[in-house]
Amino acid sequence: MRPISDFPADTAAGITTVFADIDDTLTTDGRLPAVAYRALEDLFNAGLHVAPITGRPAGWCDLIARLWPVHGVVGENGAFYFAYDTKTRKMRREYFADAAERAKNSARLTHIQARVLTEVPGCAISADQPYREADLAVDFSEDVAPLETAAVTRIQEIFEEEGAVAKISSIHVNGWYGDYDKLSMSRRFANEVLGFDLEAEKSRVVFCGDSPNDAPMFSYFPNSCGVANVADFVDQITCEPTWITAKKGGEGFVELAEKLLNSGKE
Repeated sequence: MRPISDFPADTAAGITTVFADIDDTLTTDGRLPAVAYRALEDLFNAGLHVAPITGRPAGWCDLIARLWPVHGVVGENGAFYFAYDTKTRKMRREYFADAAERAKNSARLTHIQARVLTEVPGCAISADQPYREADLAVDFSEDVAPLETAAVTRIQEIFEEEGAVAKISSIHVNGWYGDYDKLSMSRRFANEVLGFDLEAEKSRVVFCGDSPNDAPMFSYFPNSCGVANVADFVDQITCEPTWITAKKGGEGFVELAEKLLNSGKE
């Protein structure tokens, strides 16, 4: 990982799109600081494509797509994207699985929920679970006392023993049924909403994240960026980002935004 201060100005000037995780990337200590929100707005107003790529639930994503200065949002680790058209006042919602399949998978996840709560003391079902449509989020750090790494790994193992996909973020283990992730739905979002082929344009896209479940995005984008707290996961993450900020969370994201917005002035 190289410091974001070394990001070449000519490369930064060619970036057209900023994808970013939310928890501990845009947020700091569980809050969205004003400077991070302002950075999103500045990027949006400068004409860049902006979209959160998050594990957070559909209920949150509906609000984000409507109210934040973004072109849309990929949610629940790639289960869907939402994009709001301000001219027609219509929300576009596109899912990996149809409603019938999501209902079937929900029943399977209920069984996993029972196992996790029984077998891993101290964890809890995420407070945002009622607003989810496709996955199960197990809290190991947000509203509960942080669990040891072995306990977090055990949660992931239980999902996998039941044939589900499971990814570890900075606060949750998210599990689901379906062959998708943040990257696969980001490809679709770029094509259907932003109007470009992600493979052809990936060098002009920056993804900013902080945790192990961001590894596929870090690996795919040549100019991926981690906020400083990504260093906390060096022993767990399968692929590190190219760049790293000096500051953590939202303040680190501001460093990235400023590098992109000031590239023409350097």
